Amino acid sequence: MADAGVWVTGLGATTPLAGDVATTWSAMLAGKNGVAVLDDPWASALPVRLAARMRVDPAAAMRRTEARRMDRCEQAAVVSAREAWADAGRPDVDPERLAVVIGTGVGGVLSLLEQDDILEVSGPRKVSPHTVPMLMANGPAAWVSIDLGARGGAHTPVSACASGAEAIAMGLDLIRLGRADVVVAGGTEACVHGLPLAGFAQMMALATTNNEPDSASRPFDSERNGFVLGEGAAVLVLERRDFARDRGARAHGTLVGAGVTSSAQHITASDTAGQVRTIRMALAAGGLAPKDIGLVHAHATSTPQGDLAEANAVEEAVGTHPVVTATKSMTGHLLGASGALGAIATLLALRDGIAPATRNLDKIDPAINLDVVSDRPRQGAWTAGMANSFGFGGHNVSLAFTTVR
Repeated sequence: MADAGVWVTGLGATTPLAGDVATTWSAMLAGKNGVAVLDDPWASALPVRLAARMRVDPAAAMRRTEARRMDRCEQAAVVSAREAWADAGRPDVDPERLAVVIGTGVGGVLSLLEQDDILEVSGPRKVSPHTVPMLMANGPAAWVSIDLGARGGAHTPVSACASGAEAIAMGLDLIRLGRADVVVAGGTEACVHGLPLAGFAQMMALATTNNEPDSASRPFDSERNGFVLGEGAAVLVLERRDFARDRGARAHGTLVGAGVTSSAQHITASDTAGQVRTIRMALAAGGLAPKDIGLVHAHATSTPQGDLAEANAVEEAVGTHPVVTATKSMTGHLLGASGALGAIATLLALRDGIAPATRNLDKIDPAINLDVVSDRPRQGAWTAGMANSFGFGGHNVSLAFTTVR
């Protein structure tokens, strides 16, 4: 191909802070909190009763007839993709050159559990005929492809908390391999339910400060004790640079490289060595040196071991000079959507020259030697940044972005 550059021309999201990208970004810069105490009756007996639900019900932005056929994670993906597509100017692209990649960690688990309850209480004839399309992990990608008329492939990376970032990495590959001109890529998740919460709580992964939702998610802080389960979706429109230029598109930034590795060590533990390899791979793919990186959006879920492993990886692979931000302090952990939302935050920070402060960072862990933004947003003229995502199973993804070029 004549041009292997990839512009990001559209952004869409629905998050615990807001139902769109612009309001989410404003809330991040204002240090707003999306975490709340669960007051649902089913949550009363749980050891952890905190979650970060979507601020706006995605079903409210859809026709009732279409929303009722989709799981909540599918609704979130479609709503976010529509926003991203509109933001990109609805590219006039050959449908066979338009692809979709939407990652998810668990897919339609809410529908699965709900229909299982119906089966047990009322019998098989009461189970919804939409059950299988609602619960299948490829459902979000399928619905987005149907909604946009994309015939260039609909793909679904399922790599736990790295799913959304891996979807963007796959989108980059599809364009660079010449298989697509435009790719709609991102992640979605909606699993705020007693079973996932109980499971994460049993493995002591969740923040336990039930009466303090404002300060529960605290990445890199010396008092951090776990993540807060969140939900939402984030989607980017990726375009081959010359295609975007020819149609007169404007870009939020450029996706220049991605690193994807597997640690092959432990099913849940973080692995600094694997993360270092991933970051270096993304740098090499983007033609960047460590000194070029001015900003890092950290995966930073707020777990004691995970935050430290990532901090060590960033220091070893990039150095201590970049400004580091961790927006899960405000949104909680959106699992399979988190990497895509981190990518959006990275792009907007580079574009606008400002990085959100990490909420609740009262005293940084003395073992962490990074310049983490706290107290107030940090301004800067950064030209390159990275977004990290790491998932259970040893999935490691780093994305490298630059300002428009």
